[in-house]
Amino acid sequence: MTETFRALTIVDRDGKPKAEFAELTLADLPDHDVLVEISHSTLNYKDGLAVTGKGRIARRLPMVAGIDLAGVVVESRSPAWRPGDRVIVNGWGLSETEWGGYSRFQRLKPEWLTRIPEGFTPEQAMAVGSAGYTAALCVNALEDWGVIAPGGAEVLVTGAAGGVGSTAISLLAAAGYRVTAATGRPETQDYLAALGATGFVAREALAEKGAPLQKERWGGAVDSVGSTTLANVLAQTVYGGAVAACGLAGGMDLPATVAPHILRGVALLGVDSVMAPQAKRDRAWATLAARLDKAHLARIARVEPMSALPDLAAEIVAGRIRGRVVIAIDG
Repeated sequence: MTETFRALTIVDRDGKPKAEFAELTLADLPDHDVLVEISHSTLNYKDGLAVTGKGRIARRLPMVAGIDLAGVVVESRSPAWRPGDRVIVNGWGLSETEWGGYSRFQRLKPEWLTRIPEGFTPEQAMAVGSAGYTAALCVNALEDWGVIAPGGAEVLVTGAAGGVGSTAISLLAAAGYRVTAATGRPETQDYLAALGATGFVAREALAEKGAPLQKERWGGAVDSVGSTTLANVLAQTVYGGAVAACGLAGGMDLPATVAPHILRGVALLGVDSVMAPQAKRDRAWATLAARLDKAHLARIARVEPMSALPDLAAEIVAGRIRGRVVIAIDG
């Protein structure tokens, strides 16, 4: 086992968080029960904020960044895990309160680990990552609500060209739903159509303040944008419909009224992926294993080296990343 290894850390420089590559040893890692050798991680919007310093994601410093990881158990003091087990970790405070996945090795709590489903390589599992796993949680939540139906009213996906949106479109289309994609980049429409979208809405049409109640259109929706976009989606959702909200790329505010909820019975389903219980995680990964087209996954994702993370982080914060970026851990 290598004596030192490379990691991307967030450190304090003159009172501000700054991303820097560092050489670590196993002795530097937290004293958790399972040691994992990481082969792949991901780039998420939250990672972009952390690495660029444009958002105070890390709540304590120094911090190893990266909210996702996939790898193999090397050592374990837990009976639940053995050397050689293939594992993924999504959420659980990685990169915020707990050291994360941009490192060759990491020590983790056993309850944070999920087995990589059969049929997925570690690279593919990270092509899914927190974004795809969150999309599956959203799809499961909508189906549990029981109002969307294959071939029925349109299901809207906002932030469609992003990681959550791309995977949500693929999962919904695979189940026979009519999927409409909201995107601000017309050049992505061919890509989204290849994933299964059959209709398109300009992002700008949902970003402007609208009436509390608007023409009913969406049987359900997966929203990763929030703010005015979410308010308009709720106002356009059909009687008894539901919106699964999982993101806030457009802001944390919600400039809406209760009208859709009390006059049309529209439900706002909050979806948390960070602290979701294991049963929901296992079900989400089962949904992904059953429905996600590997050809779609190949379209959604590309692989980049860990050394490229500073530039990639700036790209995702600027909204110039399409689909998913898998990070190959080096050093």
